[in-house]
Amino acid sequence: MAAATASLTHGKYDGPGARRTWLPGWLTSESPFPWLFPAAALMAVFGIYPLLYAIGLSFYKKNAATRKMVFDIDHNWTKIMSDERVWNALFNTFVYTGVALVFQLVLGMLIALLLDSDRRGYGVLRALMTLPLVIPPAVTAMMFLLMLNGSFGVLSRGLIAMGLLPTGFSILGDASTAMAGVLLAEIWQWTPFMVLIMLAGLRSLPKEPFEAAAIDGANAVQTFFKLTLPMMSKVIAIAVLIRGIDLFRAFDYVKVMTDSGPGTATETLTSYAGRIYFGNADFPYASTVALLTLIIVIALSSAFMKIFKVKL
Repeated sequence: MAAATASLTHGKYDGPGARRTWLPGWLTSESPFPWLFPAAALMAVFGIYPLLYAIGLSFYKKNAATRKMVFDIDHNWTKIMSDERVWNALFNTFVYTGVALVFQLVLGMLIALLLDSDRRGYGVLRALMTLPLVIPPAVTAMMFLLMLNGSFGVLSRGLIAMGLLPTGFSILGDASTAMAGVLLAEIWQWTPFMVLIMLAGLRSLPKEPFEAAAIDGANAVQTFFKLTLPMMSKVIAIAVLIRGIDLFRAFDYVKVMTDSGPGTATETLTSYAGRIYFGNADFPYASTVALLTLIIVIALSSAFMKIFKVKL
């Protein structure tokens, strides 16, 4: 028996009546490291290396005359503090993240409460809620770009017909309404994500407290604020954290729908970094703006997790 076990450990089993196998030793090992190696290698190649490369680039500056990079450890970080477009982009990013997060959370909870039923047809409705999530964000942005067109867009023409907009008004072409147009696409596509998370949380809640509340005469509003909301707090916190991180790095909708315009009305930190990188080819400064975004996301996420005691 001991010999058979030892043979199995080395990649083959020669016990009585057993078929001889020639598996590599790492396939029969109980250590988790061989199985973690592929994921760790991918993370190193596509995550850690680009991060270290961006950090290294941030210590250089682009020489406008020679178009070469010159080592200057604090040039970009000093420049970023006095760059008004960075502060404008940061403000727009906070507005974009905050507004989208509030709408997606509120709508997600309301729709989840409506779909939290075992009646016939509700399963189909829950399945249909996932459809917007499978559409690439760039495609969604193009859809809303066409629907919000001032000349032939179905949404714009509907608002004009109701007298809410002047004839020919372009929502995405006006600085006062462009951000709202971009947010509309964002909220439409990602509210179903919130619905699915809220619905999963609602379906996992124990029934006994709700039955007791019904016996005590509590109405739906009292039950929601006294039972449902407190019991869903951890689920809500995780959903807000995930969507908040994703919203803070928004790029697709802004790039496709407005290209950060009109002017800089919808310019976010990531879209500004992209414009510097692809438009000006100033790779060091673009890397610095991207790193600033990363630092802010890490700081806000850590504070949020500490305040709300979120454990992932």
